[in-house]
Amino acid sequence: MPPHESTPLLGDHHTDDSDKFNIVKSTRWLLFNSWLNVFLIAVPVCLVAEALHWSAVARFVTSFIAIIPLAKLLGDATEQLSMKMGQTTGGLLNATFGNAVELIVAIAALLQNQLDLVKTSLLGSVLSNLLLVLGMSFFASGFYFYESTFQVTAAQASSSLLTLSCITLIIPAAYHASEADGKTWSFSPGTDPEPAPSSNLLILSRGTALMLLGTYIAYLIFQLRTHSGLFEAEEEEEEIPDMDKYSAGVWLLIVTVITAFAADTLVGSIDETAEQWHLPPRFIGIILLPLVGNAAEHVTSVWMACKGKMELTIGVAVGSSIQIAAGMIPLLVIIAWPFHRDLTLFFHNFDTIIMFVSVLLVNLLLQDGRTNWLEGLMLIILYAVIALSYIVA
Repeated sequence: MPPHESTPLLGDHHTDDSDKFNIVKSTRWLLFNSWLNVFLIAVPVCLVAEALHWSAVARFVTSFIAIIPLAKLLGDATEQLSMKMGQTTGGLLNATFGNAVELIVAIAALLQNQLDLVKTSLLGSVLSNLLLVLGMSFFASGFYFYESTFQVTAAQASSSLLTLSCITLIIPAAYHASEADGKTWSFSPGTDPEPAPSSNLLILSRGTALMLLGTYIAYLIFQLRTHSGLFEAEEEEEEIPDMDKYSAGVWLLIVTVITAFAADTLVGSIDETAEQWHLPPRFIGIILLPLVGNAAEHVTSVWMACKGKMELTIGVAVGSSIQIAAGMIPLLVIIAWPFHRDLTLFFHNFDTIIMFVSVLLVNLLLQDGRTNWLEGLMLIILYAVIALSYIVA
C-alpha cells in the first residue's frame, strides 16, 4: 500500500514505516530524544584517556560519566526493538538487555580476575533497584496519589523468587562458616585476591547456580506465557516505535561494544581511584557503580509511578533485581567455570545480612498490594544506612 502523505500520523502508516530500514531517522531519534545524551562527549574522552594512559582518576571519571548515557541508549534501543517483537519475545529481550551495563561491568571484572568486584557490583545493583529505585518510586507516587495499588499475586510471585535467590546466597555463606571451623575471615579484601575457595564450596555454588538459573527460566515462562495476564498493566496502549527494528538492533550491538570498552576502563581504574580518594573499593562497587547502571531504570520507574502505573514500576525495580539475583549472578558463576575463575555464590557475612534485610523489608511492604509515600521513605532510609555502613567499613 502506498504511503498516505496527507495522514502521516495514522497508526498503520507508522507501523509499516517501522519495518523499513531507515538508519538516519532512527539514529536522529536515538541521539536526540534525551538530554542525558549530552554526556556522550565523555565516550571519546574515555577512550582517549585509556589509549594515552591518563591517570586512574581521569580514566575512572570519564568512563563513569560515559556509561550513564550509554545505559540510556541501551535501554532505548532495547525498548524500541521489543515493541516490534510481541509481548513474549519483547519481554524476554528486555529481561536479557535490561541489565546489560551491570552484566558488561561484571564480565569485565571477571576477565580481570576481580571476583570480589563482580559480586559487589551485582549485589549493589540488587540493593539499588530494591531500595533506592523502588523507594523513590513509592515516595514520588505519594505526591499524586493517596495510595497506589498493584496486583498482589504477581508481586508476591516476584518477591518469593527474590527470597529464594537470597536464601541461595545465605546457604554458601553458612557452609563457608561451618567449613572455616572458627577461622577468621577478612571483611575488607581491598585489592587483595580472595583466598581460593574449597572444592566443596565450588561444587555447591556451581550446582546451586545451575538450579537457580533453571528456576529463573521457569519464572520467565510463568511471567511471559502461562500467567502473563498477572503482570500486565491495566489498559496498556499499543506503543508506536520511533526506530525501525533493524536500526534498533544495529545500535544495540554498537552501544553494547562501546559500553564494554568503557566498562573495562572503569573496572581497571577502580582500585587506584579508591586509594587516591580514600574510599573503600566496596563502596564504589556496591553504591557508586549501580547508580550509573540503574540511572535509566530509575527515571523510568519514578515516571511510571507518578502516572499510577505501579505494575510497571514494580516490574522495572523488582523485576530487575530478580534478573540479577536469579539470572545474572548464577550465570556468571557458570561463565567463570570454563575460564578457570573460582567465582562462587559465597558473599561476605555482612553482604549476606544486608541482602536478607533488604529483601525482608520489600516483602513486607508488598504484601497488601498497596503503597504510599511513607513506605517509599522507609526503603530510601534503609538504603542510606547501608551506604553509610559501606563508607565506614
